[in-house]
Amino acid sequence: MENSVGGNFTPSDGNGLPTPTRQAGMVCTLFDGDEAKCDAVVGVKKAMASLSLIGCLFMIGVIWLFKKHVVFVQRLILYLTIAAFFDSTAYLMANVQPDGPLCDFEAFWLSFWDWAVLLWVTCLTVNLFLITVKMIRMDRYEILYHAICWTVALVISLLPLIGDNYGPAGAWCWIKEESTAWRFFTWYGPLFIIIIAMFILYSYIIFILNKKVKSWQGTYEPEIERNRQILKAEIRPLQAYPFIYLALSVFPLINRIQNAANPGNPIFALVILHALTSPLQGLVNAVVYGLDRETRSRLSWTQIKAAYQGRSIHQPIREYPLVSAPETPELEDMGPLAMKSLKHSM
Repeated sequence: MENSVGGNFTPSDGNGLPTPTRQAGMVCTLFDGDEAKCDAVVGVKKAMASLSLIGCLFMIGVIWLFKKHVVFVQRLILYLTIAAFFDSTAYLMANVQPDGPLCDFEAFWLSFWDWAVLLWVTCLTVNLFLITVKMIRMDRYEILYHAICWTVALVISLLPLIGDNYGPAGAWCWIKEESTAWRFFTWYGPLFIIIIAMFILYSYIIFILNKKVKSWQGTYEPEIERNRQILKAEIRPLQAYPFIYLALSVFPLINRIQNAANPGNPIFALVILHALTSPLQGLVNAVVYGLDRETRSRLSWTQIKAAYQGRSIHQPIREYPLVSAPETPELEDMGPLAMKSLKHSM
């Protein structure tokens, strides 16, 4: 999600051992120079990113092992998980760096994967809306989803390279402190708009879902039963992930509002909560995914072993000679008299 947690780092001539916030001759000046607080911010963020990395690997492994990716909604979850995985690597890379090509790459990498996560969550929300409200299946638009998510993320992440706007920005590299307009143009502005839109859309989806479930109670019709199956198979697996993103965005948003209202005076508690929640997308997704009833039922040693054996054993493709079948009339095209005649002849 968000990247810099506020404040600046300046060169230092101290001879102390390097800490998470004092490397390559730079020292933290956040919180009146309290290095323990600066170290805590970086340490918390890296710890949460490590947990998210493990969570993403768990989800990717389960989806691959049990061949869940054959289902469209599971592929959407997979794409989000891949984006969250690389986003976690970006948070792990976060360090105090002098301005230069390495810092620019770190900033670009973080921006690209932050945007990729945001866009895939947006696609999940739009997909939920179209399935729930419009009853439209979106399988055919999978390539369009890819084109939008990866292209938009790439273009927006490349824009700050114009005019050298990437550089040291607090405890890691991102858009420089002095490039405030670029921060709001390429991240905060679109982020606020998308989050508000997702919140409204998500609230409407929940309202429509509850309304439909109540209207279906005590009735049985083929169309209603089909809609129930769509609800179970396509809506329930997806509905948690936009909510997770919205929930994890609360403290970063509050911290950013405070930074804008009182620049240069960050609140330690808000900065810690920002550092705690912003890298957590992968971990919380994994917890929710693992608690899903269908997934949980498969996470036994017997099922895991059987699935792995099924994945590792390659069955040879054999060709069998075609045998002409005796010609018989199609039963679905036969009338009652023809069926009766066929019965007597058997």
